[in-house]
Formats: sequence, C-alpha cells, structure tokens
Amino acid sequence: MNFEFQFTTLAEFMSMKGHGPYVWAAYAITLVGLVTLVVQVRLAKKALVKKVKVLHMREVERNKS
Repeated sequence: MNFEFQFTTLAEFMSMKGHGPYVWAAYAITLVGLVTLVVQVRLAKKALVKKVKVLHMREVERNKS
C-alpha cells in the first residue's frame, strides 16, 4: 500500500483547500465544550464532597448530644 499525504505544506494542511477555518473552528468548539464539561464535573464533585462532609459533621455533633 502506498499512502501519500494529501497536502504538501503545512499552510495547505491548515487551509484545507478553503475549508480549514470551518474545520478548525469545529475542532476548537468541540474542545472547548469537552474541557468545559470536565471542569464543571470536577467543580460539582468538589462541592458535593464538601457538602457531604458538612452534613456528616452535623450528624456527628447531633449524635454527641
């Protein structure tokens, strides 16, 4: 099998015969969306763990009384 690269220069690859801006914008939007989801999940987990710890401490204090 003979595989040939479709573009000869990096500039041709980036422009993708005029479709480059759309392709790279789609990749960028997807990447931003995925990073946003990961950050939101981590922040939500952190907040939930904090809330569970507070509730646990309240329960411990209530059981001491």
